[in-house]
Amino acid sequence: MRFLILAILLAFPFLEIAVLIELSQRYGWWVLVYLIMIGYLGLKLIRGEKDLIASRLFQQMTAGGNPVAAIFSTARNLLAGVLLLIPGVISDVIAVILLLIPTNNPNVSGQHQQPHARYRHSANDEVIEGEFTEVPDSKPVDNVVHLPRKD
Repeated sequence: MRFLILAILLAFPFLEIAVLIELSQRYGWWVLVYLIMIGYLGLKLIRGEKDLIASRLFQQMTAGGNPVAAIFSTARNLLAGVLLLIPGVISDVIAVILLLIPTNNPNVSGQHQQPHARYRHSANDEVIEGEFTEVPDSKPVDNVVHLPRKD
């Protein structure tokens, strides 16, 4: 089994090069344009995921979810971005497959949680009654804030 995995990993670059040579013979310079555009999209995906990781983690923790799910979805998208950066069609197909896999994370996939599952009740639901007195803001006449002395 290890030999099979090693053989696949060693054959992968040669297969990528063979596919790129075949496509460049058929389509010419369009393959270069394709590789540049896909590389740029992969770079944008990596930068976007890097900026969104903290907000996804906080959103998961606020919603009471598992932050590990947000980490795995971000790691999957980062891996897809790296695969898009690698010049080759096979790695691009693998990256697109990774991006199309649905997530169980409702905040990432755009689905919404049930309203009752989103809000938690506080630990102390008692109402504290009290009175208040409104104190008017007093501005100094000379527009200078006078701090109390520590004499």
